[in-house]
Amino acid sequence: MTDHAGIEPFEFRQTLGRFASGVTIITAADRDERRGMTASAFVSVSMTPPLILISVDNRAHMKTLLDEAEVTHFGVNVLSAAQRPLSDHFAGRPGPEESIPWFEHEGLPLIGGAIAQLVCRKQQVIPGGDHTLYLGLIEYSRYTDDDPLVYFRGQYHELG
Repeated sequence: MTDHAGIEPFEFRQTLGRFASGVTIITAADRDERRGMTASAFVSVSMTPPLILISVDNRAHMKTLLDEAEVTHFGVNVLSAAQRPLSDHFAGRPGPEESIPWFEHEGLPLIGGAIAQLVCRKQQVIPGGDHTLYLGLIEYSRYTDDDPLVYFRGQYHELG
């Protein structure tokens, strides 16, 4: 029995792990430094206006950065099947030092080679349990037709 409503965290993780998702790196500028964080909690919200939502753990450094009033924009980079090492790097998993293919769009750092990049203006910040939700208005996008990196049941996969 739990002292809160809902299912246990382990059950929640196991169940939602059955939902295949793409893998993104959320990016933002921390003064003169580029910052990134791997995230699979990314969703389209609205076509008109074009809105997306990301979910960031309250313990993450990215949350502290995105909460700063002067940080008005963030990037969402949808990773290609070839970018698994970048996902691991930005998730803090040990591995070989990864060369990061940064590029900038109007001062916002983005990840080169991603199959899609979005530049989002921070619209709303919503507390949500142990995470914070950031609603972003898409001001710029670009994409390719390369295959995505997919995350399913705690492991990376490729389409096909």
